Amino acid sequence: MNNDDRELLNPETMLSIPLKKTDPVELYLPLRKLVASKYSESHAQKVESVLETLNKCRRDMVERRGGLSLPMQRDCLIHYFRCLSMVEPLFTSISSDADSILFVWYDAFNPDHQDGVSSQRSAIQLEKAAVVFNLGAICSQIAASCDRTTALGRHLAMEAFKVAANFFLQLWKVFAKDVVSATLDLTPLFAQFLRHLFSAQASELELREQLNNNDAGDALQQHRCALAFRSVYKRYRRAYELMRTDSAARKHVDSFDQTWVTHVYQKVKFFEAEARQRHSSILPESEQPDVFSRVKSCALDHDAECVTEILVRRICRLSRRSKLGPSQVYVDLILSEYSPFKIMKDGKLVAYPWDMPPPYPTNSAILSSLMSSSSSSSYSDILAFLPLKKSEPLNLYESLRNYFVLKYSESVAKRVEGLLQTLHKLRIEMLRDDLSLPFRRDCLILYFKCLCMIEPFFPMNASPNPPIFVWYNAINPQQHSSQHNIHLEKASVLFNLGALCTHIALSCDQGTIQGYRLAIDALNNAAHWFDQLSVFESLNASGTIDLSEPYIDRVVEQFSGLKLKFCGLQPCGSSLPGYLALTYFPRTSELLAYDPSDVTEQFLLGYCKAHYLLERVCEAPCLDLLSEVSPVKIEDGNLVANATLKAPNSALENMSLQETTLQ
Repeated sequence: MNNDDRELLNPETMLSIPLKKTDPVELYLPLRKLVASKYSESHAQKVESVLETLNKCRRDMVERRGGLSLPMQRDCLIHYFRCLSMVEPLFTSISSDADSILFVWYDAFNPDHQDGVSSQRSAIQLEKAAVVFNLGAICSQIAASCDRTTALGRHLAMEAFKVAANFFLQLWKVFAKDVVSATLDLTPLFAQFLRHLFSAQASELELREQLNNNDAGDALQQHRCALAFRSVYKRYRRAYELMRTDSAARKHVDSFDQTWVTHVYQKVKFFEAEARQRHSSILPESEQPDVFSRVKSCALDHDAECVTEILVRRICRLSRRSKLGPSQVYVDLILSEYSPFKIMKDGKLVAYPWDMPPPYPTNSAILSSLMSSSSSSSYSDILAFLPLKKSEPLNLYESLRNYFVLKYSESVAKRVEGLLQTLHKLRIEMLRDDLSLPFRRDCLILYFKCLCMIEPFFPMNASPNPPIFVWYNAINPQQHSSQHNIHLEKASVLFNLGALCTHIALSCDQGTIQGYRLAIDALNNAAHWFDQLSVFESLNASGTIDLSEPYIDRVVEQFSGLKLKFCGLQPCGSSLPGYLALTYFPRTSELLAYDPSDVTEQFLLGYCKAHYLLERVCEAPCLDLLSEVSPVKIEDGNLVANATLKAPNSALENMSLQETTLQ
């Protein structure tokens, strides 16, 4: 490969796009009037917090954009998109005599207000399409701003380009088709071009990782590289063909930056030549492996930057295997201390500002109304075998930090110190018996994520004093297991998450729609955690009997019967007055019952759809580590404990809701 070829593989030559600009618009007053006139004043009061946050997010998007970091701009856009999805049904009700809402968006590649092209429509489809475009654009800018000379920077850039491509895929398939006479950058063909461009750039970075770790003597590695070159070539070729097909788009791009077309064309020619040259390295079908693994992390005995990369990759792997369905967001909307949207007393929806750090205060009134001892008494025999597991205290921070110092260096330990502090703090919090069910669940989930990040460093053979995890049998506390095995810790946390969600479900009053939904979602949530325990951890844990596969199978069997009894109490759309409308989620084959005459129900339905899009399709957990509201954050390649973790202590001190005792 000559120097010119190497230059083409240089990740510094990556393209990103500007954000679309818009004019200010007042949303709160006309939407509140609309809710009050269509529903009632009481309905307007229930959702005014969402309307206020919607207005604030759009104002921040217009006025504060220049003063915000790229991750903060992404956070603002995501929060605004959720709010926008919640109010979307209102726009179908806007009459000619109502206060007009006029959205004005300018072309991203020609934003000059005097000579540029604007699109003015009083339709929310334009607003959502423009926000999705900007989410893709901001992710492309995050990718381009990463230090791609490091493995961690390349990984973040690769994930950000993939997310950008996913947003433009959604723009192409879903949002752009409903926008008539919009600016050129919102046409389906142009969105398709941007999707293939950013997908090609992500693939190129992934290929670079393969080349860095390539063993010239390994036939399988050569085979993978040959396939990767061919894949990257096809993606760049598709992007270039789309640009040539759309002459207006090509002229448009040329007016923005005349080097774009040349750049993409050079990429096509380079990867085409490389793919042909490496074609002979492709193994015969009989010698090809059944499954190709993704790019692997660096070796564990590498430098500090590699250690951070390993930790970040683990959180991405966890996310890919443990996605929750859209129906289970109801648990977070009511219970989670970290949810930006909360359902309060009498169905009131509260939306916290996107830049307000978690945890958010919990209103115990709705929880007390949902928790009913009579609803759980008939199932007390089923619950009796699912108490939470107990564990001995453990100073994880000291043992893990000493390991990183001995195995690597003091500088490596400093780079991951924030994660170790967070890990230690969360383990202490999750063992507290005085926590409310919601807060304990949050601590367990965050702690499990941190455990997955450090798992590659176990067993800690280089440490003279590795941590010893001690867990007691949930059914027979006289039995315990004491091991260095991190899978015992992970399995025990998953067991407690499943048991805790079952407690929540059994504590709910199914006489109300919210109590019923919360119970069903909590049971779905519990099934998810037990499934994770059974599939990924039980065989490796080799701990107490309650973690064994036969015992888990019995739990799941009885648990399934419990879920059927709950579903039998309140079948969707039949025994709940007014809840006759159903919407279908094709990805999970689930029906969500809602009341079309209740504006909060309409908002919740919109939130579920937005959650489905963002969580299932368009977000990467490693990008969340750049967020200002992430408990663990990446700063200059280091993993630091974010200031938001200081908040739980004050929340705990002021918390009046204690864990429900079930008889």
